Amino acid sequence: MRMSSLRAALPFWMSLGLVPLAVLATMRGGWWFLLMPAYAWYMVTALDGVLGLNSSNPDTGTPIERLFWHRAITWVWWPVQAAVVFWAIWHVTHTGHLGGWEKLGIFFGIGVMSGTIGMVYAHELLHQKPGFERWLGDLILASNLYSHFRTEHLLVHHSWVATPRDAVSARYDQGFYHYFLQVLLDCPRSAWGAEKRLLARAGRPVWDRRNPFWRYGALQGGMLLLAAALGGWQEVLLFAFQAFVAIWQLELTNYVEHYGLTRRHLGGGRYERVLPRHSWNASHTASNWLLINLQRHSDHHTKPDRRFPLLQTYAEDEAPQLPHGYPAMTFVAMVPPWWRRRMNPRVRAWRRRFYPEVTDWAAYNRGETPIPRGAL
Repeated sequence: MRMSSLRAALPFWMSLGLVPLAVLATMRGGWWFLLMPAYAWYMVTALDGVLGLNSSNPDTGTPIERLFWHRAITWVWWPVQAAVVFWAIWHVTHTGHLGGWEKLGIFFGIGVMSGTIGMVYAHELLHQKPGFERWLGDLILASNLYSHFRTEHLLVHHSWVATPRDAVSARYDQGFYHYFLQVLLDCPRSAWGAEKRLLARAGRPVWDRRNPFWRYGALQGGMLLLAAALGGWQEVLLFAFQAFVAIWQLELTNYVEHYGLTRRHLGGGRYERVLPRHSWNASHTASNWLLINLQRHSDHHTKPDRRFPLLQTYAEDEAPQLPHGYPAMTFVAMVPPWWRRRMNPRVRAWRRRFYPEVTDWAAYNRGETPIPRGAL
């Protein structure tokens, strides 16, 4: 492996900086847990301000062997995250110096780590063909008690992104908290329905062993049993709390990625193909290092199997641009009036740029006025 490949990959390993912070917070207690969100949210946002945008695009023909060190960070993350989470459960159980609020703080910080990093790495892994990578993704998702995300993301979201059939595509003017409740309720059902239809097409019943929900349940149950064995039922609740924080982080990101964007409705339940314009793009340097280029989301949806080091970025005439990276934008999203002030004018500008022929967006979003193919 040539050193140039290692040098190119090193910035994407900055996620490991959260590990010593998690250990320090668990050992010291107090307010030390704040170092984890400070690193993942505020330091990275500050670095974005210093380093600016990275608009260069890698060669998509780069041989996969040149990507070893890029891929390796996603491979090692599951054992790293598992070690931190379950060691923390053991530690807070067997030491008496931490109060209840300190334990909550520690597992809040760990949830920031497992959501900001773990969920993003799981997303990358579940898109890959090698079985061991998909298994690593399944293990990460199970440790965050969100295994159905694999089915929902691959079979539902990527098929129906930016349409009313996708609960994960936030609607124009929809606040985050309404959206969060929506995905918590709708996505497990839609994932189950997608697997049920897939099995039915193969002539298999829903209880067939090929239904991945058996695996999802076994892995999540195993995680909960391990937490109970290491710390008891109080620590199971702490484990579940960090999982909830991780889910909250994931869905904040999902909210930002497609807010207000809509594919052209052709009528008869058909939509135009997914284009770069149907995802918010962000080329901010540091946050793309931390989030392994997830912010080049426009390219991810047009080429879902493209590995993260090769994702392309787009200019404003092809894809809508976020004013800041995801860490800053997800913070804004938690204050809906502030979010609407920042993003609604951008959505309206996107509509004028890409779909100027739509004059009644309320009717269009209800499916009453499909855009003919030749309208653009």
